[in-house]
Amino acid sequence: MGNEASSVRAAEKRISTGVAGLDEIMSGGLVRGRAYLVRGGPGSGKTTLGLHFLTCGAAAGEPVLCISLAEPEAQLRDNAQGMGIDLTGVSFLDLSPDANFFSQAQSYDIFSPAEVEREPVTRSIMERVEQLKPRRIFVDSMTQFRYLTQDAFQFRKQALSFLRFLVEHQATVLVTSEGTTEAPDEDLRFMSDGVLELESGPDGRRVAVTKFRGSDFRNGPHAFRLGETGMEVFPKLSSEEHGRPFHPEMIRSGVPELDEMLHGGMTRGMVTLISGPSGVGKTTLGVLFMRELAGRGEHSVVYLFEEWIESFVHRCEAISIPVHAMIERGTLSVVQVEPLRYSSDEFNRMVRREVEERNARIVMLDSISGYRLCIRGQELVTHLAALTRYLKSMGVTALIINETESIAGGEFRVTEVGISYLADNVLFLRYLETAGQLRKAVGVLKKRMSDFENNLRELEITRYGVKVGRPLTNLRGILTGTPQLADHGGDRASPES
Repeated sequence: MGNEASSVRAAEKRISTGVAGLDEIMSGGLVRGRAYLVRGGPGSGKTTLGLHFLTCGAAAGEPVLCISLAEPEAQLRDNAQGMGIDLTGVSFLDLSPDANFFSQAQSYDIFSPAEVEREPVTRSIMERVEQLKPRRIFVDSMTQFRYLTQDAFQFRKQALSFLRFLVEHQATVLVTSEGTTEAPDEDLRFMSDGVLELESGPDGRRVAVTKFRGSDFRNGPHAFRLGETGMEVFPKLSSEEHGRPFHPEMIRSGVPELDEMLHGGMTRGMVTLISGPSGVGKTTLGVLFMRELAGRGEHSVVYLFEEWIESFVHRCEAISIPVHAMIERGTLSVVQVEPLRYSSDEFNRMVRREVEERNARIVMLDSISGYRLCIRGQELVTHLAALTRYLKSMGVTALIINETESIAGGEFRVTEVGISYLADNVLFLRYLETAGQLRKAVGVLKKRMSDFENNLRELEITRYGVKVGRPLTNLRGILTGTPQLADHGGDRASPES
C-alpha cells in the first residue's frame, strides 16, 4: 500500500507537456510548480512546444498565460491555427513592440538605456499574474529580458527573482531562450529546474532533456516532427521499459519440407534473418509464416521500404498467398515507408503502435537497405539492435530481409553489413546454375533454440505456391553457385548435365 500511495503522489505532482512522446521521455511529464528552460535556434519548435503546454492546461480547465515579448498575439494565434492547435482558453500578455514603437521612440533618445523599458514590462507582468493567477505560464522569450539590462550580474539576479515570483504564485513555468554566442544562456540553464534542447538540421529535428531536477529521464536525442497537428516526439526505443510475457511456441511456414528443415518451425519472439540475392524469394518466404498466423487470427505487419504495396499484393496473390483477404480480415498490415521521410525514431514509433495497439505478432522489415536510409548515416547495427531487442521483449517475431550483392558464384556471405549476430535464426537462399538452368536453393545457417537440418533443398515458387524439394545430397559446391555432382567413388567430380 505504501508503494502504491507513493506512486499516486508522484503522479499527482506531474503535469503533461501536451506532447505525449515528450511526456514519455520525462517519465510522465513536468514536475508541477517548477521552472523549465526550452533552448534552440530560430525555427526549432520552441514556441510550438510552449503552445502545446498551454493548451493542455486550458483543456483541463486551468488558467494559463502566454507572455510574449517578441511575437504579436495575432501572429501567434494565426500560426497555432495553421498547425491545428486550439488556443481557446489561453490568455496572452503581449509585450512585443508594435508598429508605432519606432516613430514614438524618436521623441526621446532611441539608444537610451534599457532601464527605460524594464519597469513598465515588470509592472505589466506582475499585475497580470496577480489578476489571472495562472497555473501554467509560457514566456517567449527570456532572451528579450537580457536586453533590459546591460549588466550580466544584474540580469542573473532579475531573472532568478522573476522565475521565483512566478513559481511562488503556484505556476509551472516554461521559458524559451535562443542561446547564441553573442548572448549565451548558461546562467538560465543553471537556475532552471529542467532544460530541453531542440535542434533542427539536415538530418531532421531532435529533442534532448539535459537536466531534470527531482526526476529521471530518458537520454536523447529523440526525433520529433512539426506538422499539421503541431509537435510529435518519437522517443528512442528502450527494451528495458517494455516487455510482456509470452509462450515461446513454434510458428510454422505451412510448407512441410521447410518446417522439417527448421525442426518444427521458427520460435515465437525470435529474430530471423532471411538473406539472399534479388528475386530469389526472400519476402515470399517471410510471408508464409504470416499466412499461418493469419489462419489462427493473429495479426502481422510488413514494412516495405522499396516495393509498392500494389506490387507486393499482386505477386503474393500470383503464387496463391491470399494477402488481399488477410488485409481485409485485419490479420495483415502492409505499410509502405518512404525512408528519407522518416527518421529511425519515427519509424520505431510506427512499429510500437502496431505491436502495442494492434497486437502484431510478426513484424517484417523489407529490407535492411531501405531501413538503412531511415537512420541517415548513423550506426545501422545500433539502431537495428534496439528495434529487435524491443520486439523480442514484447514476444514479437521479427523477420529481417537482407539482399546480398552476389547473384551466383563468388564468396558466400550472409550479409554485407555485419548484422547476422543479431539474428536467432538465419535462412539463406541461393541461385544455382545446373544443366544450363537457373534454380534456387534454401538452407538454414543458424537456429538458436534448437537443432536444424544441415542440408540445402531446392526451392520452387510457382503459381500454385511455394515448394521445397528433397535435400540436395548429390551436389557439392552449392554455395559457389556452380554446383557439381558428388563423386562417391573418388575425388573426381563433373558438372551436372
